[in-house]
Order: sequence, then structure tokens, then C-alpha cells
Amino acid sequence: MRRVIPLRPTVEREGLPAPRPADTAEVLAVAAENARRGVFGVMATVIARKGSAPSTPGQKLYCTADSQVGTVGGGAVEREVLLACMEALSGDREHRVRTFALGAELGMCCGGSVDVLIEPILAKHPLLVVGGGHVARATAPLLAKVGFVVTVVDAREAWGGQELLGVRSVVGEFDEIARDLPVEAAVLVMTHDHALDQRVIEWALKRKFAYVGGIGSRAKAKRTRDRLLHRGFDAADVDRIRMPVGVSVGARLPDEIAVAIAAEMVAWRRTR
Repeated sequence: MRRVIPLRPTVEREGLPAPRPADTAEVLAVAAENARRGVFGVMATVIARKGSAPSTPGQKLYCTADSQVGTVGGGAVEREVLLACMEALSGDREHRVRTFALGAELGMCCGGSVDVLIEPILAKHPLLVVGGGHVARATAPLLAKVGFVVTVVDAREAWGGQELLGVRSVVGEFDEIARDLPVEAAVLVMTHDHALDQRVIEWALKRKFAYVGGIGSRAKAKRTRDRLLHRGFDAADVDRIRMPVGVSVGARLPDEIAVAIAAEMVAWRRTR
């Protein structure tokens, strides 16, 4: 979709951040790292130049809510592109080609125009699996394949730190490992101990993570919810817990349970 951007009054351009200078390779590396960490961003790429203009096709500017890196030529055109990126960060997530005319209204006398692709970079969704047992070992690599950034943590030396395809697997305490995990993250609880499961679920609810799920029987799920209510957790928060987690397919073996969980996680992500 292509449209010419109406120019905004100068006052609306004030207070914009100054992007950190970087070449194209570094901009792409920053965008890839942010996507891996679960950070949503917007990439602006110069795709065409007509007439006289400071921009060069291939130049890139990448923006998140907290940082900006790269350039699309500087000056007034870059201010307009920054505003377009900020709009995309808070608005719809469609790819758009926008044309910026470099005339008097923009305070430029180049007389040319620049076409810029405004491209949302959808982040992979961060997901923490607490417990490194058989179900976790089957589930985590499958979740990584369908686009989640997966960390598996277990305090036991024999079960944490296992080599799992596409997964970060560590030995440690879950609350320490997940100290910087964003609230948009999902948490799956599948430890070896029911009391530990309860503690992890309580921690996840207090941290307000977007999704909290756990494996277990329906009887275990009822006991878990009853304890949470007894301990003063809000009923709406308790109702958010997905336990037993996974779509109902009659799964019993670890690989079958992994498929059921992955299906539910994909469905949840698509509806967000």
C-alpha cells in the first residue's frame, strides 16, 4: 500500500529521539537480536529515490519503543520517517510503502522524493519452561520450531542444561533466571514436585505474565486453584491458569503431550 505522507507542523517534529548511527549490517543485527528477545520493532528501508534527495536506496532505520538505530538520510525526511515508525509501533502492523516529497513544506529544496518501506518486525514470543523433565524435553524444541524463544530452567544438575535444539537450557533457580523476562512472556510449569509447581505458579501470577500454564491432572488443577484462592489470589487471575495445559487430544506420552501444548500455545499467540 502506497500513499504520500502529509507533512506535519514543525512543532510535531520536536522532541524526536536522535537515532544511533549504524550501518545496514548492524541495523539488521540489532533487529534480529531484539526479535529473538521478544521485542517488537519497526524497520524503515529506503527502496527508491526520485530526483534530488539525501536518502540512498538500501539505507535502514530500526525503531523500538525505547531505541532507534540507523539512518535513512538524516534531516527533515528522517524526522518524518521516525514519526511514521512511531505510528507503526503503536498502531496497525501492516507493511506500507510511504512516499515523502522533499519540497518547501518539509523545509527542503531538493525537489525529489523518497519511497520508504515501513515494515513491522514481529518478535518471537518469549516462553519460560520451568522443569527439565521428559515432557519439557519433548515440548521445548517443538515450541522453538513454531516461533517461541524458549528457555528451560531446572535447579537439578542432572535435568537442567540439557542440549535441546533451538532452546536455551540452564541450571538455576527459576526466579533468578527469569529476572528480566517481560510480562508479555508465557510460563509453562512442569517440575518434578507438586509443591514446587504451586510455588512457581504463584510467582508467575504475581509477576503478571501474559500466559501461565501447567501440566497435571484435573484433580491437581482443582487443588492448585483452591490453594490460590485460599491464599488471597484474585479469582480472575486464578481463572487465567491453563491447567491441564494443551488441547484435548487424548495425549498421554511426552511427545503427544508436546503436540497438544504446542497447539494451544500457537492458538493463544494468534489471538493476542
